[in-house]
Amino acid sequence: MEISQLLILQFIAHLLADFFFQSNEMARDKSDLGISGKMIWWYILIVFIISWVLSFQFLFFIGSALIAGFHLLFDILKKEISGISVLKKWLFFIDQASHLSFITLVVMLYSYLFNLAPIFQLPVSSRTLLIIGGYFICMSPANVIIKELLFAYNIKINNLVGDVSDLPNAGKLIGVIERLLTLTIFLIGEYEIIGFLLAAKSILRFREGDTIKAEYVLIGTMLSFSIAVGAGLLVNLLS
Repeated sequence: MEISQLLILQFIAHLLADFFFQSNEMARDKSDLGISGKMIWWYILIVFIISWVLSFQFLFFIGSALIAGFHLLFDILKKEISGISVLKKWLFFIDQASHLSFITLVVMLYSYLFNLAPIFQLPVSSRTLLIIGGYFICMSPANVIIKELLFAYNIKINNLVGDVSDLPNAGKLIGVIERLLTLTIFLIGEYEIIGFLLAAKSILRFREGDTIKAEYVLIGTMLSFSIAVGAGLLVNLLS
């Protein structure tokens, strides 16, 4: 196993633990009760197990314990950081950047101190792992990223009615599908189709006289496509 593979696997483990295995109830419990709640300990256990399993090496339980411990420490510090008005809007991105930086540090230290000796050799390349990670990013993580960006820039649609409020989860599903399609199209090199999809969706969702909703949808659409294209660029640049 190469160090790049271990690093990508740990990033995927982070995505799974933070965005797929962490329920809304768990996130609320962590935010409201902190270490006095039970959910935070389940979350830390999930982080540890997924990190260790996806390392494919026994000794990495040390690194997984460090990563899980950092998650616990940062969750404790979140309340202090959220009290700083300048940082509150960007807390999600600070959180993610901190975790990814610490994971990188742990993997680098582990590769320096121990031999990379997986239980079995992975049958996939680093590029394949990057593609898998890219598809994961285009799902739940992208929805959260868009939501947090809209929050950071104080973009709201409280006064809107219609399809957005009637089907609150439809937009999320549409966004996931369009990002998965966009990433796939980007990876096979048919870039002009992406422009067609972007134009088609913008025309379809625009309604004359409803400028506020049109602008909101356009922002969401641009962010959604940007994340998918960004994921594709990272895959191509790093592989």
